[in-house]
Amino acid sequence: MARTQRPPVIAVMGHIDHGKSSLLDYIRKANIVAGEAGGITQHVAAYIAMHNDRAVTFLDTPGHEAFKSLRTRGAAAADIAILVVAADEGVMPQTLDALAAITEAKIPYIIAITKIDKNNADIGHTKNSLIEHGIFIEGMGGDIAYAQVSSKTGEGVPELLDLLLLSADLAELTADPAASATGFILESTQDPKRGASATLIIKDGTLALGSFVVVSDAYAPVRFIEDFRGKRVEQAGPSEPVRISGFSKLPTAGSLFSVVKSKKEAEALAKEHAKTSAVIQERGASTDGVSELPLIIKADVAGSVDAIIHELKKITHERAAIRIVSSGVGNVSETDVKTAFASGGAIIAFNVSSDSIATDLAQRESVSIFSFSIIYELSEKIKELLVAKVPVVASEKELGRALVLKAFSTSGKKHVLGARHISGVLTVGDRVKLVRKGVELARGNFSNLQQARADVKEIKTEGDFGTEVEMKEDAVYGDELVAFVVSEA
Repeated sequence: MARTQRPPVIAVMGHIDHGKSSLLDYIRKANIVAGEAGGITQHVAAYIAMHNDRAVTFLDTPGHEAFKSLRTRGAAAADIAILVVAADEGVMPQTLDALAAITEAKIPYIIAITKIDKNNADIGHTKNSLIEHGIFIEGMGGDIAYAQVSSKTGEGVPELLDLLLLSADLAELTADPAASATGFILESTQDPKRGASATLIIKDGTLALGSFVVVSDAYAPVRFIEDFRGKRVEQAGPSEPVRISGFSKLPTAGSLFSVVKSKKEAEALAKEHAKTSAVIQERGASTDGVSELPLIIKADVAGSVDAIIHELKKITHERAAIRIVSSGVGNVSETDVKTAFASGGAIIAFNVSSDSIATDLAQRESVSIFSFSIIYELSEKIKELLVAKVPVVASEKELGRALVLKAFSTSGKKHVLGARHISGVLTVGDRVKLVRKGVELARGNFSNLQQARADVKEIKTEGDFGTEVEMKEDAVYGDELVAFVVSEA
């Protein structure tokens, strides 16, 4: 069959809280923000909307810096991007990160200046901030199309959708519906009832019941297909997001998928992929003098695991390091607790709970399970845990120094010596090192000090004095007595 026009797949990207989800809410007339902790989108989600009787698939990608890998994944799966910039703030750090992902994916993009209804909106300033960062919009020396929109009133949204369809027409997006489906894994998760599941975005061909989806070394029989509304359908075509369950193992989000007709073909292809794929285990570095914070990471979806690991890589300390013992999708299990106990680590649970057996075992073995739903709070806690793991480093500070002139007598560990003050202050009770030609021979302490044959508490002036030092080694003429104190940091 000849290739035909297919709907565009749109990635909505930008800085945190710049109105990406609100814009999608208005377009789809559905509220997705309430389902995310703190109003922050933390998963890649896909939805289909209609405009001028044409379908448009939208990907909602997170704006927080920790979810950079998800944004990149979304851009790679998309045909066109909307770069959202709020009129009350202008270009922000994650705006530029999103632009970098769009540029890397080599896809066209359109600017959506959002929140134009706010009292502090400054569209002129926002446009200038775009220009200052090399984003040249139409009418200001460039050819990047833009629309000014309000997700509250809907102002400018139809114009934005018109620009998207125009950009799609210029891109000449086509697909062959008769071909076997290919595309991207947007997200994967461990479903308690259905097992390893994934959200797919089909870029070409048609996915039908009875076939097998292969993703690297994982595969799944297509027993049922769910569309973005959770409704079961018999087949799905180009640009459609679908949900498939029953994978042999959790597929890697961001990976390409293909479709074969039989289980035998699927197993053979997965086995071939396994031979050529290198599995990289995330592990933190450990060197002498550096303590480790072992962590077991569990999250609701694979994308969240990626984002958490990305965030943890930024948390560093010169005397402590994070080591990721294991990571995975799904609730905290008994195995996770046993792994944490064996490694002396803690469990980080992001948007997941613990089963009763795991909870009881964790309490018995004093294994800590920290639960989070917002990435910022997770990061702050890990910083605290890492600082708590920093080993105490003892440092020595020299207090004073004297030259041994004569050894008068020795009784066990007690040595009566004649010495000459060189520097600093020597005090009764001070710890002392016996040093010969720069080499430390023994350690002890000053049990007595005498000056002019009278007991004194300290020696701090030039001149000769007598001392009794408790140490194992005998002192001789020319040795040095170095008083010191140990401090911990």
